[in-house]
Amino acid sequence: MTTAFRRADRRVSPVFLALVAAMAVSGWAVWSEKLAANTGFAVFLFVVSGWVVSLCLHEYAHARTALHSGDLSVADKGYLTLNPLKYTHVLLSIVLPVIFLLMGGIGLPGGAVYIERGRIRGRWRDSLISAAGPLTNVLFAVVCTAPFWLHGLDGVPVPFRCALAFLALLQVTAAILNLLPVPGLDGYGVIEPWLSHSLRRQVEPIAPFGLLLIFGLLWVPELNRAFFDLVHTVLGALGVSEMYSYLGQEFFRFWQGAPGGVCPING
Repeated sequence: MTTAFRRADRRVSPVFLALVAAMAVSGWAVWSEKLAANTGFAVFLFVVSGWVVSLCLHEYAHARTALHSGDLSVADKGYLTLNPLKYTHVLLSIVLPVIFLLMGGIGLPGGAVYIERGRIRGRWRDSLISAAGPLTNVLFAVVCTAPFWLHGLDGVPVPFRCALAFLALLQVTAAILNLLPVPGLDGYGVIEPWLSHSLRRQVEPIAPFGLLLIFGLLWVPELNRAFFDLVHTVLGALGVSEMYSYLGQEFFRFWQGAPGGVCPING
């Protein structure tokens, strides 16, 4: 019985498989332009499903690293199934990140897994657990931008290029935001094991408001501009021009009317 439960705790969730299927089908629709009249809607489905898939992988990376660092409870909590419904509160973990995606094209750090830190063997492992999530976003961004930095864009339809670029932008924004050393975010989790106990106790009440603080600061035009300058610098290093990600967001917002005609991009 125990073995059966263990296998169930680690079996990939049908919910996650459905998300991957939605991403694959919508990606095929964007690529083949079978829904030419609704390309924007296809891009929307592709990006949203891809974004939620990345949220699941982000949290899975935290959980898997914790499992190998001493916290076996993550399996019992269902974190290894990649089921987005298992990652804390559905509203905070999935719904709000998607809403912020719709509002501003920002990859808001979503979900969370509860790690029993007392079981973790050593501070380095503790830091690595926190770093695993944002590093997953970085890897996802590298995969999304592979056609760009590998110079393999020949034959790739422009809408699909734009969709990949925008999805990559979301991954980069999520990675940068999550790596900030602000209480409540993974960047703080990386350094927290190395702080004194008294300092951690003082900072603890701030943690629930860290993300709100960051979001508030992003409303300051100068900070917002500096943040997205950094994002586009990273994307540029991966071979993605700002025009691609911009047009990807325009396609994504299909309710406003997708970019008309042929995108002004060559190569």
